[in-house]
Amino acid sequence: MSAPESYKLVQLRNGAHSVHSTEHGETMHPGLGPAAEAEELYVRQLRLLDRQREWDGEFVIWDVGLGAAANALTILRASREFSNHLHLISFEHTLEPLRFALQASSALGYFAGYEHEVEKLITERRVEFRNGTQSVRWELHVGDFPVLMQSDSAPLFAKPHVVVFDPWSPAKNPAMWTAPLLANVFRLLAPSRPCAMPTYSRSTMLRVSLLLAGFFVGSGPATGRKEETTIAANARDLVPSLLGRDWLERARRSGSAEPMWEPVYRQAPLQPTTLERLLRHPQFV
Repeated sequence: MSAPESYKLVQLRNGAHSVHSTEHGETMHPGLGPAAEAEELYVRQLRLLDRQREWDGEFVIWDVGLGAAANALTILRASREFSNHLHLISFEHTLEPLRFALQASSALGYFAGYEHEVEKLITERRVEFRNGTQSVRWELHVGDFPVLMQSDSAPLFAKPHVVVFDPWSPAKNPAMWTAPLLANVFRLLAPSRPCAMPTYSRSTMLRVSLLLAGFFVGSGPATGRKEETTIAANARDLVPSLLGRDWLERARRSGSAEPMWEPVYRQAPLQPTTLERLLRHPQFV
């Protein structure tokens, strides 16, 4: 487990503050800042408020890579005026970035009004509360996410409408970006429940892995340093800008398109068998 001193507070170019991991050498949400990036990727892009409004019953979100809780808390703040029930399920391998961020909550800003709930989540791993007019159940699972997704308990998790996928980068945390893991996530979705999964990466390797898993895949909005991101879904109509044959041709020529089949970072061109599988995907037929 990383020690608290493995994290520090940094100020971004736009003045927002974020959390930097000295262990990974990466800053969380380095482009727009924590709250602004979460708002763009997970609230606006997904039409999250409209989807919650239209759903009659419990709305389920998997928060993969809780980190410093910027994504979860931004979603909670945006959802305060709904009278439905929100079930938020967070996954993280260590609570140290969350504990550090809570101590620096004044500078980060996005914790305001949720400090008590986060403290209880840390100590009890679950918390239920009123979020404005909304009823929230927030649970936290601490451990190895790829192992959990293969466990007997994985099918028992509430089926998500949204998966917020926000681990450290593939180069720093390859176990979270392998093709087998993404296939496991897809298999755990309910076919009858449309589910979208956005992420900050736009790598060809990731997009190929998502397609092979069974997702429909498209490009998402820019987030500061990145001119585009990625959105995947088990329903075609949840992906506004689907990747087309032109992208497939670029992937064929790329030197970094073959998925990671094991949790070891490397770059390699598409294998012929992988390309054949892509060509059979409904998105390109």
